Amino acid sequence: MAATPFLARHWARRGWFARLLSPLSALAARAVARKRAAFRDGRREAWRAPVPVVVVGNIYVGGTGKTPVVIALVEGLRARGFTPGVVSRGYGVKIAGAPRVGQGRLDAAAFGDEPALIAAATGAPIAVHPRRAQAGAALLAAHPEVDVIVSDDGLQHLALARDVELVVQDARGVGNGLMLPAGPLREPPARLAEVDAIVINDAQAEAPPADAAGPRRVVMRLVPAQVTHLGTGEARTLADFAGVDPARLAAVAGIGHPARFFATLAAAGVRPATTLGLPDHYGYARSPFVDLAADTILITAKDAIKCAAFDDPRLWVVHVGAQFSDPGFLDWIAARVQAARPRRAA
Repeated sequence: MAATPFLARHWARRGWFARLLSPLSALAARAVARKRAAFRDGRREAWRAPVPVVVVGNIYVGGTGKTPVVIALVEGLRARGFTPGVVSRGYGVKIAGAPRVGQGRLDAAAFGDEPALIAAATGAPIAVHPRRAQAGAALLAAHPEVDVIVSDDGLQHLALARDVELVVQDARGVGNGLMLPAGPLREPPARLAEVDAIVINDAQAEAPPADAAGPRRVVMRLVPAQVTHLGTGEARTLADFAGVDPARLAAVAGIGHPARFFATLAAAGVRPATTLGLPDHYGYARSPFVDLAADTILITAKDAIKCAAFDDPRLWVVHVGAQFSDPGFLDWIAARVQAARPRRAA
């Protein structure tokens, strides 16, 4: 469910809209509670993979920055001796039969834009299917070398048992604190107390104290790594674009929260005169760039996965990397994964 400007305004407060729809939100909360209780008391059984599983998700509907976290986890776990693989929904892709498994450069139309981006950025094998347990089984069958699964956006998919749960929040927090449709939440705010860690995707947030009670909390900043030309692969730094005439510069983002991308550019001194925010997972059936009077157009890596066919020489891709306020965060994740290995083998 995408947040339209109307919904975004009302999901931020408890006004007439929230009061009108609050009975439906109460029903949704009860349904979520019943589902969790069914898995907790054994009436429904979760599939336990033979390897540890790390789930990255959110309770706020839409994009909060999960993909950079998944990429950072995959790269961090690999650097610490693991062989990670990824499972994902493959949003926007219809998968009626067996899961799709791939590695390297994948077709976004067959796997989804985020899985294709994760695969291209990390080189890790990835499996997509609406049922994460089926995706996990297919991933391990095709790639038996995988010794840890990272589940992209799988917090609510309880049929896949997990060893570590991470929630990604952004500056919107929990909004008005209500579940869909009166608010923006997939689960009640109390769910945050049950996860292992909360990643706060907000460059302005203060780093939480190391000894804070409850889930481990860490602030994530998305730091521009490099900017590459979509057609030629030529690499530059984002600072190289700070001197470009803003009137001849545009920025386009089809992600969950486009303003975050534009803010990243502004922080680097890049302020395009034209910014275009597109819906998350925008399909790019036609080029949205043809009407832009700009010599240079900056786009996100997620959008670039779907834009190569346009052959537009003005497109430059801004790649970002996750930087965590806690330098020991990835070591902590790796230790949790290592500790889960004996449990999974039992």
